[in-house]
Amino acid sequence: MSVYDTLAKLSITLPPVAVPAAAYVPFVQTGNLVFLSGHIAKKDGKPWVGQLGKTMATEEGKAAARAIAIDLMGTLHAAVGDLNRVKRIVKVMSLVNSTGDYTEQHLVTNGASELFGEVFGPEKGAHARSAFGVAQIPMGACVEIELIAELA
Repeated sequence: MSVYDTLAKLSITLPPVAVPAAAYVPFVQTGNLVFLSGHIAKKDGKPWVGQLGKTMATEEGKAAARAIAIDLMGTLHAAVGDLNRVKRIVKVMSLVNSTGDYTEQHLVTNGASELFGEVFGPEKGAHARSAFGVAQIPMGACVEIELIAELA
């Protein structure tokens, strides 16, 4: 099954690449690696604002991370032209806007990781990962995630 068949089965429509909010580009390819800049969580087209452990619960953060994964796949599609060219999702780095005593950043990030596994399959979708709690993210967003993918 192609990646696009899986996306259709999940009722996921890939969004266009978002216009960068500062001095950077959405992606850079070097050799067979594609590096995607951090994408913030959005809800209804606006930054998904909140702080885990204060104004948001883990399940809502997980939903935000899943939404970011969809945005990241839209950018990856724009970068490579065909998501079926993805050999592997190599690395995901997640920043979770959270209070000092919140410790479930890894569970929030599962929202993205689990979707990558579902869309690309257990081999191609399995990736190395870091999940950090941070004091703030641009525009007050609850989560920001960046990604590195390898192309066949």
